[in-house]
Amino acid sequence: MISTVTTTTTTTTTTTAATSATSATAAATTAVTSADILGYSLIAVVALIAFLALKEILSSEAGKNSKINTFINSSNIAILPLLFVFGAVVAYKVVTVM
Repeated sequence: MISTVTTTTTTTTTTTAATSATSATAAATTAVTSADILGYSLIAVVALIAFLALKEILSSEAGKNSKINTFINSSNIAILPLLFVFGAVVAYKVVTVM
């Protein structure tokens, strides 16, 4: 399954001496293949596992060091978007299998 994203850019140039205007439109298409999605999803899942493991390991040291406690509390900023990506990857895999 190949998904395409099309971006259209419009550039308008107006001359002050003449009343003519030149308009140029350029379209760029980027194809995202299943292999690309697999590669990006692998990176996201590995990062999610690393952040969750690090948070769990450091939680035993949270009471001893305030910097570790701050890291544990703020690590949800990285974990939450990665969970959304993981959910999207699972949904994509379910849709492609069915």
